[in-house]
Amino acid sequence: MTKNKSGKTDNKEKKQTKKEGKRMKKQAMIHAVISAFQSSPKELFNYKQISNMIGVESQVQKLTVVDILYDLAADDFITEVDRGRYRLNSLGTIAMGTFQRRSNGKNSFIPEDGGSPVFIAERNSGHAMHGDKVRVQLLAKRKGAEPEAEVMEILERTEQTFVGKLQVAKGFAFLVTEDKTLANDIFIPKDKLKGGKDGDKAVVRIMEWPEGAKNPLGEVIDILGKAGQNTAEMHAILAEFGLPYKYPAAVEKAADGIPEKISEEEIAKREDFRRAITFTIDPKDAKDFDDALSIRKCSNGNWEVGVHIADVTHYVKPGGIIEREASNRATSVYLVDRTIPMLPERLSNLICSLRPNEEKLCFSAIFELDNNAEVKNYRIKRTVIKSDRRFTYEEAQQIIETGKGDFKKEILVMNELAKKLRARRFKEGAINFDRYEVKFEIDESGKPFSVYFKEAKDSNKLVEEFMLLANKTVAEFVGRIPKGKVPKTFVYRIHDLPDPDKMENFAEIVRRFGYKVKTEGKKSDVSKGINKLLDTIQGKPEENLIETLAIRAMQKARYSTENVGHYGLAFEYYTHFTSPIRRYPDMMVHRLLERYLVNGRSGEKAKYEELCEHSSSMEQIAANAERASIKYKQVEFMSDKLGMVFDGVISGVTEWGLYVELNENKCEGLVPIRDLQDDYYEFDDKNYTLTGRRRKHQFRLGDPITIKVAQANLERKQLDFALV
Repeated sequence: MTKNKSGKTDNKEKKQTKKEGKRMKKQAMIHAVISAFQSSPKELFNYKQISNMIGVESQVQKLTVVDILYDLAADDFITEVDRGRYRLNSLGTIAMGTFQRRSNGKNSFIPEDGGSPVFIAERNSGHAMHGDKVRVQLLAKRKGAEPEAEVMEILERTEQTFVGKLQVAKGFAFLVTEDKTLANDIFIPKDKLKGGKDGDKAVVRIMEWPEGAKNPLGEVIDILGKAGQNTAEMHAILAEFGLPYKYPAAVEKAADGIPEKISEEEIAKREDFRRAITFTIDPKDAKDFDDALSIRKCSNGNWEVGVHIADVTHYVKPGGIIEREASNRATSVYLVDRTIPMLPERLSNLICSLRPNEEKLCFSAIFELDNNAEVKNYRIKRTVIKSDRRFTYEEAQQIIETGKGDFKKEILVMNELAKKLRARRFKEGAINFDRYEVKFEIDESGKPFSVYFKEAKDSNKLVEEFMLLANKTVAEFVGRIPKGKVPKTFVYRIHDLPDPDKMENFAEIVRRFGYKVKTEGKKSDVSKGINKLLDTIQGKPEENLIETLAIRAMQKARYSTENVGHYGLAFEYYTHFTSPIRRYPDMMVHRLLERYLVNGRSGEKAKYEELCEHSSSMEQIAANAERASIKYKQVEFMSDKLGMVFDGVISGVTEWGLYVELNENKCEGLVPIRDLQDDYYEFDDKNYTLTGRRRKHQFRLGDPITIKVAQANLERKQLDFALV
């Protein structure tokens, strides 16, 4: 450092040195901050925690840390997960994960180690297909724009099939699909058509998507029939969801080899209920009767009620071809006009089905109940039964209402006991979702000609209460153990507490209709509050809407080896034991129960948890396919009503328009936002509203509305409405 003539240090130089020292310090801080994030890549930190980690104490330096965090977030090195809290953006510049394709061009990349989806433009997609495992390059972030990536390599192709309509020209063909994951039609060479003709509904597998080609290349796997034909359309819905629409011949053949006759040796091993008055109560079109009820009076004046369940696992052995197929399917699928069974029909409709006047093998929960429906004793046994009568729900209901008919005394006693069980359940906090189902009357060609609403009456509730009692008792038998002991592995049907945010949102919407609902407090307080609300709205125009919103606020029930109880039923222990013909988890429960009744070793938890996850997933897919079939029939039913005017209620509000449910037939359609031309409407997702920017006119969830039918698109399963 030089001195001037007066001996003082040059001020200019002094300032320069100070400045350089400060810059060095900030650089060191940046390195320290980067190291802190890299040492804990999954942790969230705010500026105070980072300051502490790197040894910064003064307020000035802490403010420098705030600046550094801001700059590192702008450079995408860290991500602001919530306000003021950051995590290392572990994607780096190259990342691996799953590609998600959308027909609207909004493709995205889901990093395999977690993190937010990243947008991938079509030009940067490298013809990756939905579900492919890919390696991407994260692109330099443009100011004010969302992060983007480009597909560098497709690491693993998913087997992709698409359903659509064939367009066959002279030298080539295309599959035109409404699939939400593909905007492009699929080119099909003439020699890959498998006999498909113009207008056929087909399932097509993508073989490749050559570089530079606009369309992927595919081959026809199966022809479903002519588009618009009922069976072709129902099979197309199943194929769209990846569900089977026919039974493998080898599985059918294996089922054909199972003898129907029960040996005397087998009967001797079981408790004999063939002389007890026993009957089934099922829908009128049912063929797979998997539960029966028996009743007899005990010498002490109490009632013995048997809940007898088809003993499917006696016939379907682990590791066999029928077992593997059942495990893959995990559930029967119920479309509008047909059932796609989990088990071959020889088993589901003949051998296992508890048909009247036939000896059948069962797994039974037998209860001794007093006149107040209090359980005094129970036992779980392998049994043999012989059903005396097959009732439809309507026939049983007639007996309950008139007091006349076959086995009237038994049915009336069981109805009284069921009512007491039900009342107790609600008193303990079970939620009373008594929703009606929309059903169609269909002609021989499958076309719907009328809509009716199916409500649960006393006969339905009678069966339901005894099935719930059996399921709960079986779960308690395995799960409720002395303190300090470890419970054995079991398959539970669980239903977690409602999401607090969703409940708060629900309460807010309910307030608009002038109702109050409790969202905090004890479990039973909240559920009792919901029940009170559901009672109050009965018969009101908003009943269906509020009930739908209450269901949306709930968690989804699922299968798990970890028991958390069933919130909706207010049961501490619950399982599915009563429908093994149509649900694979019930078969798992029967197998574990058989083992534990003779003090067998605990099942392998990891194996059963994996099967639980698969069953929950397949249940959801089956429900989606069922909804799609209802939607298709609704559109078909409304297709000859174009231009007609209907009253309805706003059942959904989205950024693309208003969903309206018609009062008369519960069919739902969309009023597209582009057709609301009197103003520019903005969507508020928290309050479920569309509000006009200038005139402030508001469309709210639950508002009454009058529409006319504008369009019925069967391909897209969509009704378009226009405001009147």
